[in-house]
Amino acid sequence: MSIKILFEMFPIALMFASPIIIAALGGLFSERSGVVNIALEGIMMVGAFSAATVTVLLEESTVLAPWLGLAAGLVAGIVFSLLHAVASVNMRADQTISGTALNILAGGLTVYLCQIIFRQQRTRAFSNGIQKVTVPLLEKIPVLGRMFFIENYPTFFLAIFLVFFTWILVYKTPFGLRLRSCGEHPQAAASMGINVAWMRYFGVMASGALAGLAGGIMVLTADIQYTLVTIHGTGFIALASLVFGKWNPFGVLGAGLFFGFSTALSFYAKDITFLASLPGEFFYALPYVLTIVALVVFAGKSVGPKAAGQIYDSGRR
Repeated sequence: MSIKILFEMFPIALMFASPIIIAALGGLFSERSGVVNIALEGIMMVGAFSAATVTVLLEESTVLAPWLGLAAGLVAGIVFSLLHAVASVNMRADQTISGTALNILAGGLTVYLCQIIFRQQRTRAFSNGIQKVTVPLLEKIPVLGRMFFIENYPTFFLAIFLVFFTWILVYKTPFGLRLRSCGEHPQAAASMGINVAWMRYFGVMASGALAGLAGGIMVLTADIQYTLVTIHGTGFIALASLVFGKWNPFGVLGAGLFFGFSTALSFYAKDITFLASLPGEFFYALPYVLTIVALVVFAGKSVGPKAAGQIYDSGRR
């Protein structure tokens, strides 16, 4: 692989890695609180639809339309994730079934709303999504400047910020300790006066906010409109990144970059000599194949929160 191709791949890889990292961080908050959220895919779809819709409707009136779209995606993710919180915490439903139901609901709901708003099964195409930026001064750093600070989407820097913010909040604050205790031993946490139900609500809503934001980022950087296949499994790749990263923010960052580069490779495989003879379909399937491999190889070795997926019973000790 030539240096030129590697430099060209970097912006594409970072573009795809950003929503994976952010959605996986959302899954981290939820599972650290004790609620498995496999609805990241569906929440990303709702976030992407909301972001694209707001961008299309406001782009003629303000240059901030894409950023307002991201805010709409975040809010929509919170609202949609509340369905999972109510089912998992209040109704004590099976969390896997609840998440699966939301994934199915998201597809039908977004297409239905597109039909109502745009009279078609997709949003209208927007003229401008989030624009790439070049960071002054940092762009002059040898090698790294060209890789990270020239013509890259600002959403990658947002993803990096959220990784550090999540690490500090979850591992370096009393609130984070209480959150993690609810995912490890909720009965013990409750005996210390912690409101387990509230903490789990926070975890699910935080996952909804980040997954909705990730969906908005994906549609506004990698697409020109929302369709049913805009997310195309990225939420499940984010779940694999969470397991691959061992429920740690920096592990999630590394796993997200890995899957981002595997996706970017499908665009440049034809330009790499020893890969050019392979069919293009192989590289389009590569991110999903690697997701399965990562889950098979690391799922048994990774130890997640002990109480994740378990229904909390306040009377149990």
